[in-house]
Amino acid sequence: MAGYPTKDIEAAADAGCAMHGAGALVAAVEPGSTADDAGFVPGCRILAVDGHPLRDLIDWRWLSADDAIEVSYVDLDGDAGEVELERDEGESWGFEFDGAVFDGVKQCRNACTFCFMRQLPKGLRPSLYLRDDDFRLSFLSGTFVTLTNLSADDERRIVEQRISPLRVSLHAVAPEVRRELMGRHAQHGLDALERLLAAGIQAHAQIVLVPGANDGEALRETLAWAWARPGILNVGIVPLGYTRHQRAFDRSFNEPGAARAVLDLIEPFRRRARAERGTPWVFAADEFYRSAFGDALLDNLPSTDDYGDFSMFEDGIGIVRSRADEWRAAHGAGIARECARALKAVGVRARYVAGEALRGHFDALLAESPLSGLMEPLYVENDFFGGNVDVTGLLAGDDVARAIRAAAAAEDASAAEGARTLFLLPQVMFNDDGLTLDGWTLEDVSEAAGCPASVVSCNPNEYLAETARLARALSPLP
Repeated sequence: MAGYPTKDIEAAADAGCAMHGAGALVAAVEPGSTADDAGFVPGCRILAVDGHPLRDLIDWRWLSADDAIEVSYVDLDGDAGEVELERDEGESWGFEFDGAVFDGVKQCRNACTFCFMRQLPKGLRPSLYLRDDDFRLSFLSGTFVTLTNLSADDERRIVEQRISPLRVSLHAVAPEVRRELMGRHAQHGLDALERLLAAGIQAHAQIVLVPGANDGEALRETLAWAWARPGILNVGIVPLGYTRHQRAFDRSFNEPGAARAVLDLIEPFRRRARAERGTPWVFAADEFYRSAFGDALLDNLPSTDDYGDFSMFEDGIGIVRSRADEWRAAHGAGIARECARALKAVGVRARYVAGEALRGHFDALLAESPLSGLMEPLYVENDFFGGNVDVTGLLAGDDVARAIRAAAAAEDASAAEGARTLFLLPQVMFNDDGLTLDGWTLEDVSEAAGCPASVVSCNPNEYLAETARLARALSPLP
């Protein structure tokens, strides 16, 4: 995750971190389903299946696999009961639960020097500070875990229920390097991973690369260790992300030479993996390529095939390649041309808000399209986090509003001649409740900016069509 999350840093908390009572809280019941016919309603709790307590969604899936089960529950009045449920083969039971974890999220006990959660400013929503390290969320929601808090019972359960593949934060294998990076429990996590791999559990591994700590020969050693264990399906390497709210770091891999050194080091592993396993196996985050190649980024990215199914997309691996491919596909399908036509018809241009990470390659894509001069990026510096945080998904509402206000003021002369501007905010800035990381809504941003803004997709096929619709909703200039 590039050393910090790339979409919403409370995603793990939202996956199952409401403070529940015992059992699984029923959030919704499908009309006409077995659960509905049995009289279940939202607010009930499912305590057990066939006498086995429910700890999480994995237990539910495991225990409810048969077509006849006995469910223990507590109703809205607090009364406990049991009921036999039956369903037709392949039919859903009809329950939707509140979250993926029912007994509380397992939290992190490490002291990782690079932990992004420990670098957050004060005063944010409590869920943003939750440091989860829960193997269940790793399996269900794709979060990375260190395995340093696994008990023997946890390991037995992972093997018995085949909770695989997991997504594991590896970082380093040399004991002294791991301890320096992660704290005194570091070796426990590596030993647990060894046992799980030996038992047939598979893993996607992640390395957060810290300059002078686990790069260079330490990185080479870690990759060699991982390559020797076929259960490690792939390795993603992301650069340290740091904010201004800490004093430990002032550099990552933003210099071309440092970024190129990482790419050069992993290339022999990639060549061997392609030859022997048909996949590059080890992947570097987009930031390394951006730092190494600057404005020539698009000419030096790995090919689309190199990213396979883009399974590490949320970790900042393959985003630029995916967006470039999608943009060119939208261009080829005529969507960009239609958007340009709609903007011209009403005398409007669009400003698409983006983090500094998009600078350079986004300009190049726009320049080669019919939208040149009609759509422009509005790059926003992330003062809220500071440091080297520059991805769009971590932009704060306050920073965006300030940037829009400044851009609108600079365009006053054009506006006097009749030009208008659509300010577009990518959906990735907002969580499921429509809030930015600093708790702003779209309405808050628009009010502070002094002009309206609209939320659009991050996918070019979608946001170009959405921009065209927004333009057509405006009255043409007289």
